[in-house]
Amino acid sequence: MATCKTLVHTSLSSIGSTLRPQFIPLLNLRFSPLLWPNKGLRVSNVTSRPYASIAAAEAADFTDEAAPSPNETLDPSESQDTVEHLLTHRDDVVKFMKMERRPLRCPLGGGRWFPYLDRFNCGGAYLSSGEILEAVDPYIMDVRKERFRNVVRNRSYSVCLVVEGLGDFGNVSAVFRSADALGIQSVHVLSCDASKRYRENRHVSMGVEKWLDIELWDSTQECFEVLTSRGYRIATTHVGMDAVSIYDMDWSCPTAIVVGNENRGISDEALDLSDLHCSIPMKGMVDSFNVSVAAGILMHHAVCDRTSRLGCHGDLTSEENQILLAEFSLRHSKNSISIAHEYAKRKAALLTPRL
Repeated sequence: MATCKTLVHTSLSSIGSTLRPQFIPLLNLRFSPLLWPNKGLRVSNVTSRPYASIAAAEAADFTDEAAPSPNETLDPSESQDTVEHLLTHRDDVVKFMKMERRPLRCPLGGGRWFPYLDRFNCGGAYLSSGEILEAVDPYIMDVRKERFRNVVRNRSYSVCLVVEGLGDFGNVSAVFRSADALGIQSVHVLSCDASKRYRENRHVSMGVEKWLDIELWDSTQECFEVLTSRGYRIATTHVGMDAVSIYDMDWSCPTAIVVGNENRGISDEALDLSDLHCSIPMKGMVDSFNVSVAAGILMHHAVCDRTSRLGCHGDLTSEENQILLAEFSLRHSKNSISIAHEYAKRKAALLTPRL
């Protein structure tokens, strides 16, 4: 397993300049007094893995967490972190998101939708995003933290994706992977076919479901009503006379893109409830794309149009940026949750007056 999975009280800030094909002791140490007050610093001997470059180390750090190889033995909780499991276990999807979330129908007051509150529940005590980042900072590789910062900087909730009734988990996985790559943080899934097998398609998603906000819905009407309450316009993909070309749309307006079933397309209910129909202009003999390809084209054009109009796709405020960084840090590994709880205990002990 990657070094970042081992709980150590060390800083890896010096590893970037010393990555060589040899074993390197980690000696550059940092710690927070809230973590280990009045205790000696305990150091575990951790060896490095032989990478030829910083880029290779970063890639390994990212991939080892997100996408275990098929031959790797996982513990029961890790083996369940698949798209199939998440889409068929609603409670586990909720647990997957760590920071406290706003109510489903939250009045925006003219603002933009952002799902998280600036607090994490540690069994009755609460930590802010800043405290979480302080707690886990010594335990995450610098290259990994920089990766988090770059990803969060380019994330947005102003465009979200809704997949309706997809029966192929391979397509769902491909859609998730495209959303992550393009900076679309929020994905909604309407009534996936739980009878399909997914395990053989895990490599398609590369584990990106871990880094997305996934919401599951049984009712198209409820899903659309909630999205409307969050300030989104609902745009269903449909080839028809009233369909607007995606190239004529203003994607700076918060938009929920809806793609439909591989065979049937968008349901009549979704078409009736949506605000507009949109289509991708096609010049060939066939007037349709594979659903994962269509979703990729739609999201890519939305990001390009937003970048052209706004200067960039990512639009989180500094506060939202920090909260999402904390969310990613908590999702980084199971140890992050334990570290946050330990930090909360130390904080409470320091704040409790001694008799």
